[in-house]
Amino acid sequence: MTQSVYTYRNRRIYEYVLLVCVPVCVCVCVCIRPTITRTSCSNKTSLFHFSQDAEVAARILLDQGQEHSIETPHGVLHVTLHGTRTTRRPAILTFHDVGLDSKSCFSPLFKFEEMQEIVKNFTLIHVDSPGQEEGAAAYPASYQYPSMDTIAEMIPSVLQFFNFRTVIGVGVGVGAYILSKFAIANPDSVEGLVLVNIDPNARGWIDWAAQKLSSVTSSLTEQILSHLFSQEEMSSNTNLVQSHRERISKASNLVNMELFWKTYNSRRDLNIDRNNSFKCPVMLVVGDQAPYEEAAVECNSKMDPTTTSFLKMADAGGLPQLTQPAKLTEAFKYFIQGMGYMASSCMTRLSRSRTTSLSSSYSMDGSRSRSRTLSQGSQGGQMPPSPSQTMEVSC
Repeated sequence: MTQSVYTYRNRRIYEYVLLVCVPVCVCVCVCIRPTITRTSCSNKTSLFHFSQDAEVAARILLDQGQEHSIETPHGVLHVTLHGTRTTRRPAILTFHDVGLDSKSCFSPLFKFEEMQEIVKNFTLIHVDSPGQEEGAAAYPASYQYPSMDTIAEMIPSVLQFFNFRTVIGVGVGVGAYILSKFAIANPDSVEGLVLVNIDPNARGWIDWAAQKLSSVTSSLTEQILSHLFSQEEMSSNTNLVQSHRERISKASNLVNMELFWKTYNSRRDLNIDRNNSFKCPVMLVVGDQAPYEEAAVECNSKMDPTTTSFLKMADAGGLPQLTQPAKLTEAFKYFIQGMGYMASSCMTRLSRSRTTSLSSSYSMDGSRSRSRTLSQGSQGGQMPPSPSQTMEVSC
């Protein structure tokens, strides 16, 4: 039977705030209302601030999310839920990259100010790969880590647990590969996909040899960092690289990360092409200097051009959701609007700049009529002379 384990400390505090502090505050306000004219101004102010503090405390605890340990046919998944469980819309389900967990991979993006308009309209489900969540215990030496296919097969249990029929998937790196596997196997469960730094190919012999050499000459931490960041970022040793180097090297579950990393390097080809691709709209995202830029471009060439958008972001490095959250938020918002959600939402700067130009790529019923490539750089975008050509839009 599927079970759920909450973070008991947060839950108890949250229950106390909602069930004790707030009702008491309301009762006190009602009781003193007839004699409020005889109360001093300082008392009224104190009561008002108490009510405000209780509300703020409740909101803070809600923002931390509800943590669940969900049993699946292949093991337990750590999942964090944000927002209400309204099933009138698909949930946004995220899956992180290796060396990261759901918090370090997606918190900066989904806490970004302009992203809040999306967050308040959708339930967020952040999935951590087995043993990758913050503070996870290290697996024993005899533990057999699940394959990429097996992890993808664990996701339907998450949807079933929260009673969601469909999701919009957002995956980065390894997470993008896993969500791709899930979408191919469960096309009716996925309404849209945002795939950041996707590599649809299995490791070739040259890549395998390079990986073997790297495992001898470089530490696990440096191997993972080379997967996450561009060569320029690694050479410059940016603050972001330094912070992740320290976090990974000191992680209590570094053994688990190594198992996850080895499993990803043993992945199989996705085998996608124009005739065998995703059944939902897809937005491919990659930084212009990301380690997997060429792989993402190749993936785009294999995709169905009528349902695929390709966003190549300038100055984004290897993790655009961390380095360029504003641009990615705008693109994600337009992607959701193209699927028929948040139609009355305020248009962002990126959306306004191409509202007229991109409207031709959707038919009246919302289906796409052709592919788009959104190339972000310093130069102004130019509109194509005919609808059959790929669109270049600058941001």
